Amino acid sequence: MAKSAQTIKTQKEPTGAPVKFIFERTNYMWFIISIAVVTVGFFLMAGTTDIYSTTKIVVAPVVVLAGFGIGFYAILKK
Repeated sequence: MAKSAQTIKTQKEPTGAPVKFIFERTNYMWFIISIAVVTVGFFLMAGTTDIYSTTKIVVAPVVVLAGFGIGFYAILKK
Protein backbone atom coordinates (compact mmCIF):
# COMPACT_ATOMS: atom_id res chain seq x y z
CA MET A 1 0.00 0.00 0.00
CA ALA A 2 1.46 3.33 -0.98
CA LYS A 3 1.12 6.30 1.35
CA SER A 4 0.21 9.62 -0.17
CA ALA A 5 2.65 12.43 0.45
CA GLN A 6 1.41 14.95 2.96
CA THR A 7 2.31 18.55 2.50
CA ILE A 8 3.03 20.58 5.59
CA LYS A 9 1.56 24.02 5.43
CA THR A 10 3.47 26.64 7.30
CA GLN A 11 2.04 29.97 8.23
CA LYS A 12 4.22 32.83 7.22
CA GLU A 13 4.36 35.69 9.68
CA PRO A 14 4.08 39.06 8.03
CA THR A 15 7.32 40.92 8.43
CA GLY A 16 7.28 44.65 8.85
CA ALA A 17 3.53 44.83 9.40
CA PRO A 18 2.59 47.42 12.02
CA VAL A 19 1.10 46.15 15.25
CA LYS A 20 -2.57 47.08 15.63
CA PHE A 21 -3.48 48.04 19.20
CA ILE A 22 -7.03 47.97 20.54
CA PHE A 23 -6.91 51.57 21.76
CA GLU A 24 -5.26 54.67 20.38
CA ARG A 25 -2.53 56.66 22.07
CA THR A 26 -5.01 59.19 23.48
CA ASN A 27 -6.95 56.42 25.19
CA TYR A 28 -3.84 55.26 27.01
CA MET A 29 -2.98 58.82 28.02
CA TRP A 30 -6.48 59.32 29.48
CA PHE A 31 -6.16 56.02 31.31
CA ILE A 32 -2.82 57.05 32.85
CA ILE A 33 -4.40 60.35 33.92
CA SER A 34 -7.28 58.45 35.53
CA ILE A 35 -4.87 56.25 37.48
CA ALA A 36 -3.08 59.36 38.75
CA VAL A 37 -6.37 61.01 39.80
CA VAL A 38 -7.52 57.89 41.67
CA THR A 39 -4.13 57.67 43.40
CA VAL A 40 -4.38 61.32 44.51
CA GLY A 41 -7.88 60.60 45.83
CA PHE A 42 -6.64 57.69 47.92
CA PHE A 43 -3.80 59.80 49.30
CA LEU A 44 -6.34 62.46 50.26
CA MET A 45 -8.43 59.80 51.95
CA ALA A 46 -5.46 58.66 54.00
CA GLY A 47 -4.57 62.27 54.92
CA THR A 48 -4.91 63.67 58.42
CA THR A 49 -5.67 61.88 61.69
CA ASP A 50 -9.05 63.60 61.97
CA ILE A 51 -11.64 61.00 60.94
CA TYR A 52 -14.40 63.51 60.26
CA SER A 53 -12.44 66.00 58.16
CA THR A 54 -14.11 67.36 55.04
CA THR A 55 -11.18 66.20 52.96
CA LYS A 56 -11.69 62.55 53.92
CA ILE A 57 -15.48 62.55 53.80
CA VAL A 58 -16.26 64.73 50.77
CA VAL A 59 -13.26 65.72 48.67
CA ALA A 60 -11.40 62.40 48.48
CA PRO A 61 -14.38 60.25 47.40
CA VAL A 62 -15.34 62.84 44.76
CA VAL A 63 -11.76 62.81 43.42
CA VAL A 64 -11.71 59.00 43.33
CA LEU A 65 -15.06 58.85 41.53
CA ALA A 66 -13.84 61.48 39.07
CA GLY A 67 -10.79 59.31 38.40
CA PHE A 68 -13.00 56.28 37.74
CA GLY A 69 -15.14 58.44 35.44
CA ILE A 70 -12.07 59.47 33.49
CA GLY A 71 -11.12 55.79 33.25
CA PHE A 72 -14.52 54.89 31.81
CA TYR A 73 -14.17 57.76 29.35
CA ALA A 74 -10.74 56.44 28.34
CA ILE A 75 -12.19 53.00 27.63
CA LEU A 76 -15.28 54.18 25.76
CA LYS A 77 -13.61 56.97 23.75
CA LYS A 78 -13.47 56.06 20.09
